[in-house]
Amino acid sequence: MAETDVTDQTYLTDSPSDTQTLLLSLQKLLADPEAQGEVCAFLDGLNDTEIALLLESFPSTERERIWQCVPQSLQGEVLAEIGEEVRSGIMADMPVEAVTNLTQNLPPEDVTELLGTVNPEIKEAVIETLDTPVRDYVETLQGYGENQVGRFMDPDTANVKQGVSLETVQRYVRINQLLDAESQELMVTDKDNYLVGALSLVDLVKQNQEALVDEYMHMPTYLVDTMDTHEAATILRSKELSFVPVVNEAGILVGQLNSSEIMALTRDDADATLLGMSGVKEEDELFAPIRSSAKSRGVWLGINLATAFLAAWVIGQFEAVLSQVVALAVLMPVVASMGGIAGSQTLTVVIRGMAMGQIGGNNRWWLMNKELWVGMIGGAVWGAVVAVVAQIWFENAMITLVIALAILINMTVANVAGISIPLLLKRMGIDPALSGAVILTTVTDVVGFMSFLGLATLLILSV
Repeated sequence: MAETDVTDQTYLTDSPSDTQTLLLSLQKLLADPEAQGEVCAFLDGLNDTEIALLLESFPSTERERIWQCVPQSLQGEVLAEIGEEVRSGIMADMPVEAVTNLTQNLPPEDVTELLGTVNPEIKEAVIETLDTPVRDYVETLQGYGENQVGRFMDPDTANVKQGVSLETVQRYVRINQLLDAESQELMVTDKDNYLVGALSLVDLVKQNQEALVDEYMHMPTYLVDTMDTHEAATILRSKELSFVPVVNEAGILVGQLNSSEIMALTRDDADATLLGMSGVKEEDELFAPIRSSAKSRGVWLGINLATAFLAAWVIGQFEAVLSQVVALAVLMPVVASMGGIAGSQTLTVVIRGMAMGQIGGNNRWWLMNKELWVGMIGGAVWGAVVAVVAQIWFENAMITLVIALAILINMTVANVAGISIPLLLKRMGIDPALSGAVILTTVTDVVGFMSFLGLATLLILSV
């Protein structure tokens, strides 16, 4: 194989096409078992985010070859970037010394990510090797659950006390080097460290330097450290925040979320919602082993099978009419399908609205009424379309009437179910994204078959 010069190339991953370029280039190199040197040269020209993306884009066998070529200086950052399941596979047999080396010169939040993957004995041994400030930082983050805001926050806050002049604040900030590239505001606390406001950097520089902080501070949107990340992501998206302080339940400032942490939190929440709507666990990764993927998806497939048998039982109750009118068996899937699509459209829009914090109070009844009418109008229009096709196909007025009415009923019920199911699940403390689709499918199938075959029994067999 001819040697490929990749060390001088610069790759960007700002778009899917750039990602594809990286992926296809590495695939070509990995196709040659003798090209390990070229693989290492290729990775030398990439950053930690790009390497992490590539590791997640290959099965485990190729990952081993890729990991062997990851520059040692980037290994810790790469492991912190990748998903938990991929990271677990790479770190499965790492000794304490190797994990300790990975954590050297790594930001405390990344150390926390890595230590969340290893067993308790290795975690404890590695923590003992950390510098005291980093160890305290890591132990603070590990004290929170994986789905709590505190796990994402930066405990090292940039805050000043109220009652001092802007000039004093500027001098204090410069001496203590409080600001970094991501800082946009300074938080203001009282003598007991309770959050009392925030001061923008613009006001800090622009306003009269003899004025007190209290004159220009404002009360910012803040999050509680024990708040669920889904609830927090809803707030962050609705307000388009790029900086937010974090307090404990007593109101004492304990950390802050900068733009990078906010992006990570909202991105993870969006990923979890998307996967949950298909009954897939958040930690399931694309190139997981066959057995692992089959096992993780099997639970919801089993639940779906149970609901399918329920629909089949409903069909079985109308065996008499099906045995006499074969056309009903031909048209029956159309009713269920139209209801399923209509309901899933409503379900998707509602779950998105709930994630954005747009649904609550009396607007739920407005939406319920809206979806009722949307379902009725859609059912009437598409029921008429299907009725025309059925009449041309079977030339039977009763069958035409049955299919039109059944589609009207099922699409109306589907739209109402599409909004009522997620609202009911949320009230019960169940994630609507995880189980809403399965319940909706059951409703549309059962209502569709029952309305179609029930109307056929009344209007055809009774005539």
